[in-house]
Amino acid sequence: MSGLATARRIVVKVGSSLLVGQAGADRVWLAAFAADVARLRARGQQVLVVSSGAVALGRRRLSLPRRALTLPEKQAAAAAGQSALMRAWEEALVPVGLHAAQILLTRDDTEVRRRWLNARATVETLLGLGVVPVVNENDTVVTEELRYGDNDRLAARVAQMIGADLLVLLSDVDGLYTKDPRHDPSAEHLPRVARLTPRIEAMAGGADARAGMGTGGMATKLAAARIASAAGCATVITLGQRPQPLRAVEDGARATIIEPSTTPAAAYKAWIAGSLAPAGALVVDEGAAQAVRRGKSLLAAGVRRIEGRFDKGDAVVVRDEAGEEIARGLVRYEAEDAEKICGLKSDAIEAALGYTSGPLVHADDLALAAHAGG
Repeated sequence: MSGLATARRIVVKVGSSLLVGQAGADRVWLAAFAADVARLRARGQQVLVVSSGAVALGRRRLSLPRRALTLPEKQAAAAAGQSALMRAWEEALVPVGLHAAQILLTRDDTEVRRRWLNARATVETLLGLGVVPVVNENDTVVTEELRYGDNDRLAARVAQMIGADLLVLLSDVDGLYTKDPRHDPSAEHLPRVARLTPRIEAMAGGADARAGMGTGGMATKLAAARIASAAGCATVITLGQRPQPLRAVEDGARATIIEPSTTPAAAYKAWIAGSLAPAGALVVDEGAAQAVRRGKSLLAAGVRRIEGRFDKGDAVVVRDEAGEEIARGLVRYEAEDAEKICGLKSDAIEAALGYTSGPLVHADDLALAAHAGG
């Protein structure tokens, strides 16, 4: 029922309260969680972890005071603690046959399209190699006005970026309640939310509003779930303070599942079709036009000319020779290089450019015009 057993790609957010104990990283919990991840990997599922904890670990390493840290102190703590955090993850994952890879992101990496594409490509490669990416905000350089705000939101943006099927937010509560169960015994647990309505979101203002260590609470978790839902990704909010919290959910432990409002592929195509201003156009012959309409990639061989100046990763319009728009997509070459390979077969591209990035526009990055599917 949670989707954990069937999800192809899963993002798990792990908060500071789970990772950091009295004496540093909680290696007992990490080892058990690593076994949980290994179990999913053995089933062929891909897992990415969004991990807090660098500032908390660095604060102890630097013996910083218990008061609220200044921004420079927080950045220094993050710099000192990130290596300890990654060492803890690596020491947990290696015994179960897995390796961790560190990815530090700032908000621009999921908001600026070219950086988004680069970050996505790195994550895709790591997941394909069987590595467990461990993502954190780059607190050593980010300023308050450029922060994600909390790792729940970062996890949702990462899930959106990589087309994840499921986002798991591990918390110190076992889901969403109608009221705060710590103060109101009549509070009801919500096992499944079909749609995030204003009424549902209002529950987070009083129900477990302070849940979770650090900057996140139930309100931030629902905000993250809204981002994920729009990207076609379901969200599970559950208690993380168990030895194997993912297995526990699969075995029926209490959790709240928030359903997606679309699919990852449909959300991505809608983003390309409606949210990006095209920087240029590719005019294609009839054969290429028919191939694109059938859901195929746009190959250089079928492109007749290039219009406009664009960079790799920019949105472009695909038009036939009569001027009709067929699709929009993200181009894999800058305009100057695209002009050099117009009409060339795929096996001739590397000789012409010294490199190849595959088709001009991959089928995954193409969104058909509303009238072009017939």
